[in-house]
Amino acid sequence: MLKRWLQTITLTDVVVWAIGLIIGIAVIYGTISTLRAGIYSTTQWIDLIIGGLKLGGIYALIALGYTLVYGILRMINFAHSEVFMSGPFTAVFLAKFLHAKGFYNSQPIISLLLITILSVGVAIGIALMLERIAYRPLRNAPRLVPLITAIGASFFLQYTFRGLYGNDLESYPTMKVLQGKLSLGIIQIQRADLIVIIAAFIMMLLLYIIVQYTKMGKAMRSVSEDKETAALMGIDVDKIIVSTFALGGASAGIAGILYILIFNTAHFYMGFIPGLKAFTAAVLGGIGNVPGAWLGGMILGLLESLGPNLFLTGLGVPAVNQLKDAIAFTILVLILIFRPTGLLGERLSKAKA
Repeated sequence: MLKRWLQTITLTDVVVWAIGLIIGIAVIYGTISTLRAGIYSTTQWIDLIIGGLKLGGIYALIALGYTLVYGILRMINFAHSEVFMSGPFTAVFLAKFLHAKGFYNSQPIISLLLITILSVGVAIGIALMLERIAYRPLRNAPRLVPLITAIGASFFLQYTFRGLYGNDLESYPTMKVLQGKLSLGIIQIQRADLIVIIAAFIMMLLLYIIVQYTKMGKAMRSVSEDKETAALMGIDVDKIIVSTFALGGASAGIAGILYILIFNTAHFYMGFIPGLKAFTAAVLGGIGNVPGAWLGGMILGLLESLGPNLFLTGLGVPAVNQLKDAIAFTILVLILIFRPTGLLGERLSKAKA
């Protein structure tokens, strides 16, 4: 048995496992060195964890769009990052209008609700347009064709919004009610951060309930398993695919507003990096798996926030926080090499496995 296993090992396998082992040793050594040195206080670690949770929640909501579309159509919708961008980049002009009228801070809850509705509406509209114009005609094409189309659609949307709204960063007005910190025992947390964490968790829970327990969700899972059989059973496949894109668009629109509560600015390129990280989160958790999108998003957010300080400070790396993106994409590469189905595994029927 051992001899047969050894015969299957190639030089590439040895190199890959050696690289993985070196990275693992470096992470363990760096973590131990950082903790022993006591460089960071308990308050700083708590702040890093909070930062990871809020980023993770946003990544999870964006990743849900990748996961839902892949589950139905078996394609990666790389234009989803622009669906995420379209909502808050449009809603910023409504926010500025409300602020100019004095409504923004006098009625903050209504203002935030209106901005969110607009962001979700625009994101859903862009998602449905993509499905109808770019993807539906290619539904039976080879898998590489819609993938290339998605990349082209992503660039098209980026530069369309650049042409419509300009190159400049658009800053949201400050919402005074979200300023300041709240005390939760020994934990001090920004009000905006707390809202982002709670809202992201509630939205993920709601979307999970929709997918798992509603009639539409059951139909979505049926179409994911076998579109032809689902159609024979009376399910309107086109309607379910449209609903899937709408659901992914809604989650991206909400994620965009939560993102704005943290970073406060919108621009035509704002979806690119969060979109790639959300795709990493979807792959990490198991693309095609809704709980996996949430798990992957949270793990990635925590690793991105904690990782540079925890892993690299003890190794003597200067400017560790400049490497947080490198950590995120290193995780993507390692997952694709060692566990391409993700932590929870992709939900595939035996026929497709």
